[in-house]
Amino acid sequence: MQFLILILVALVVSAIGFHKYVWFISLGYGFSIAALGVALFIMFPGATSALDVLFRVLLIVYGLRLGGYLAYREVKSASYNKLMKREIKGNNQVSVGARIAIWISVGILYPLMVAPVYFRLANGAAPNVWGWVGLIVQAAGILLELTADLQKQQAKRANPRRFVDSGLYSIVRCPNYLGELVNWTGVFISSFGALAGGLQWACAIIGWISIIYIMFGGARRLEMRQDRNYGKDPEYQRYCQTVPILLPAVPLYSVKKYKWLVA
Repeated sequence: MQFLILILVALVVSAIGFHKYVWFISLGYGFSIAALGVALFIMFPGATSALDVLFRVLLIVYGLRLGGYLAYREVKSASYNKLMKREIKGNNQVSVGARIAIWISVGILYPLMVAPVYFRLANGAAPNVWGWVGLIVQAAGILLELTADLQKQQAKRANPRRFVDSGLYSIVRCPNYLGELVNWTGVFISSFGALAGGLQWACAIIGWISIIYIMFGGARRLEMRQDRNYGKDPEYQRYCQTVPILLPAVPLYSVKKYKWLVA
């Protein structure tokens, strides 16, 4: 029953996507995670160990940081909005039925992503090594994504028409998506030794695999968009051939041919 409350929270917050279709998976995503962190504080007031508190704090920080960044970009970046009008379908191009289906999907997905923290609290699991390791990895992912976004902003201010290949972007072409993967991998790792039964494990695994799939799908969309914008630039071509798209030191330089990555 408590998990259904989390689904309801995610549905309420992510409903902003009915105003603008893409917000289901952008603003609705960030602010839903923050709201779920708050909900877990309310639902488990007696879970006061440092580990239990920090997990919920990081969920709130992560969600507010991401949602705030995306909201600021929506308001302040005219070039981004112009680009998105070409790249993203408007509400009038997406049926009401499709929007409802996406809304319900993300309303279930976001709680599944925080399921490791929820089950740790619901089971009254004692702090363990896996919990602390997961927390550190989660924090590293948040820092990585924040740094990547700041570096991209700085590079675009200096040269708006050029692709970004400095800082973290010299290591992987999608470091912000890498930060997402690290963050949610940390959350998943934290569940080791805290989950009880196959259903809890299934929820945690589904949430983790789903976000991995979504991030690779996002990397594919970004790669195709950048190919359209910079594909004729020889310097960009060299960049794509020498810098992995998402995973450091893994020689995976392109995912655009994988059409099953449709997220």
